[in-house]
Amino acid sequence: MATVKVLLLETLDNLLQQELKSFQFRLLNDVPDGFPPIPASCLEDADRRETVNVMVQKYNQQAVEVATKILGNIGRNDLSQTLAKRSSELKGDASVVVKTTKIATTSPIEPQSSLLPQLPTDRSPRTDEKIAVPTPQTNIILFQQKLQSNLQSKFTCAPEGMTETMDQDQCLDDIFTELFITPGGEVLINDQHEVMQIGVKGKLAGTETPIEPSNIFESPTGNLKPIRTVLTTGVAGIGKTFLVQKFVLDWAKGRTNQDVHLIFHFTFRELNLLKGEKVRLAELIHKCIWETKDINKTDLTEIFTKLQGSGNRDFNKSEFKLLFVFDGLDESRLQLEFTGSEQMPAEFNVAKSTSVDALLSALIEGRLLPSARVWVTTRPAAANQIPQRFVQCKTAVGGFTDPQKEEYFKKKFPDEKQSTKIVSHIKASRSLFIMCHIPVFCWITATVLKDVLKKRGQAELPKTLTDMYTEFVVFQITLTAKKYGTKKSIHYIQSLAKLAFHQLEKGHLLFYQKDLKGSGIDIRRAAEYSGVFTQVFKEEHRWKKDDKGKMFSFVHLSLQEYLAALHVVMSLINNNENVLSKLTLEKLCMPCKKKCITEVHKIAIDKALKSSNGHLDLFLRFLLGLSLQTNQDLLKDLLTIPKDFSEANHQTIKSIKERIRENESSERSTNLFYCLNELRDDSLEDEIQQYLSSGRLSTRNLSPALWAALVFILLSSEEALEVFDLKKYSASEEGLLRLLPVVKASNKSLLDHGGEERLRPGLHKYALSLCEVEDDCFSSRC
Repeated sequence: MATVKVLLLETLDNLLQQELKSFQFRLLNDVPDGFPPIPASCLEDADRRETVNVMVQKYNQQAVEVATKILGNIGRNDLSQTLAKRSSELKGDASVVVKTTKIATTSPIEPQSSLLPQLPTDRSPRTDEKIAVPTPQTNIILFQQKLQSNLQSKFTCAPEGMTETMDQDQCLDDIFTELFITPGGEVLINDQHEVMQIGVKGKLAGTETPIEPSNIFESPTGNLKPIRTVLTTGVAGIGKTFLVQKFVLDWAKGRTNQDVHLIFHFTFRELNLLKGEKVRLAELIHKCIWETKDINKTDLTEIFTKLQGSGNRDFNKSEFKLLFVFDGLDESRLQLEFTGSEQMPAEFNVAKSTSVDALLSALIEGRLLPSARVWVTTRPAAANQIPQRFVQCKTAVGGFTDPQKEEYFKKKFPDEKQSTKIVSHIKASRSLFIMCHIPVFCWITATVLKDVLKKRGQAELPKTLTDMYTEFVVFQITLTAKKYGTKKSIHYIQSLAKLAFHQLEKGHLLFYQKDLKGSGIDIRRAAEYSGVFTQVFKEEHRWKKDDKGKMFSFVHLSLQEYLAALHVVMSLINNNENVLSKLTLEKLCMPCKKKCITEVHKIAIDKALKSSNGHLDLFLRFLLGLSLQTNQDLLKDLLTIPKDFSEANHQTIKSIKERIRENESSERSTNLFYCLNELRDDSLEDEIQQYLSSGRLSTRNLSPALWAALVFILLSSEEALEVFDLKKYSASEEGLLRLLPVVKASNKSLLDHGGEERLRPGLHKYALSLCEVEDDCFSSRC
């Protein structure tokens, strides 16, 4: 590849500056048939050398073919013919190029001789030619170089995710924003929606030490014990996939982690397509990672066999240093089964075919290739699928810090007065400010606010989550209606809303052919939807060419949750149907009875409170917000006749307050307060705020509802929860129980002298420990 770069650079050196600009323009807009154009951001201000590097990363050896055709198109046939001739000579002399490549010989790797690549035999070397024949020590390095070159082509450009121009790839180096990664601590099962969890974690961002992505396998405590398996958690849309892709790209470009010989990058969404198949590990790699084709399966199997039989479990002492990356455990539909703590681990034969489920389970728990490193990413709710005894290090991706949020909107709104207004508005809304930890939500918010300010000037800005998503969906309908017509756009949104509802019920974020059929959607119609609503629904392009290999998803979980709620409201208003209610014989006999929205709200609240992981919390907030007249007026094209639900909403507010009084879990009550916010009711908050501002707060006389309101206000304040003065509110075990969510969310909680002894039984009971005890404080986080 180095010789190809030299040829291209020498050719471009012969172009005048204006000719170089024409050449670059063709790379962006008029490449030969069969080749993808290069994104504009990759060539912005690029000189000749940078242009060559981008071309080779994008097209590999075929960069010469692209260059010769473009040179002819810009009238430099002389350079085109010279380049073609020199390239042809290079191909004829390929054996020399391979043999004279300079390879570091200090590697301790000594693979078996059969791993040697076969030398070309189509011609004999000239007598005056010096040939450097690869030795066994260099073969793993050759494989590393091949894989790095191929992965550069794959990850240099980001073809998916929420980018500003959905129809163009962008350079990953350009669009990647440094994410806040911290030691993850214990991964505990949480009964809150992940949006609520990110809100609390965001407050702690300023008090924790971030981890460099390249150092993710180094112990955050400085412990020298080797780390084999890392589990990284983060909510949907926080940037886990971009983090993994940037990690692999940095390795492929030789920037970081060069001690790793081979990285095998998998996604669970692709692995799902192989469910039920039996394969060997080398076959699985070739099936899922096209970029490994240069390393044949026999060589891979030999590497795995040698490692498996070495008896070594230490990555640093391993002859071949391998890293397996599994992105998106939460999307897995495989049945991972791990060895019980009291079971004897079974031997694993790397040369034998076995199920994909068994292969992954064995890799993660260390029965297969125990010296290889494993990195798994997941949303928090799925983290407990891997037993903690198989994970040596846990990290968490925290998304945007508060300063990064402000910086994002300042970039989006260059007018200082406008950006200040928008940042202040977002800070004033607890739910909006919390969601802005998620980069995708920042994009949605900026899209909506730009449109509102452009069309309605001084109009009131969206205050709640439902307001924001309603404006976003209306914006998308208006945008697509210009090209496809209003009727078609509305029909597509209705179909997508139905799909969102059915798949949310099943807990699916990724949809395959059978999922679409279950929702009554044809696979080709789904592809059409993704082509129309590109910023709502997307098709994942993968290695399988048939329909079975096609995958679809909403651009973010919260959009799926909003559209699911919209489906419930549309079904009620347009069809007099309560889709949340199970069909019974009695209901079949009364098809004409008018369905009541209070019944819909009651069922939704019950379902959300019974959810073990809070996965319906956001859906519930959207459903309640959509019953407001303001949001229904915006959605008038989707609803036959917008309804006045003010009286019904009043009944729902009373019902929610009753649930808050009855609910012993302060954490679950927090979402009910956000529900009240969506319905524009702040009465409980106002009451506790009056107590706080007057200085007359006595926790002895607080009702359960006001206790919950106090927790909500403390958790949703803008101030970081570094130190929580528990003694200011209560020093009893009941007070600890009521304020437990705040204690968990803070770095330290202060007690009066001797308070730690009184509360020690309660701390143990609620899984908190006294990690650090001083005169009048204890640490509530280890």
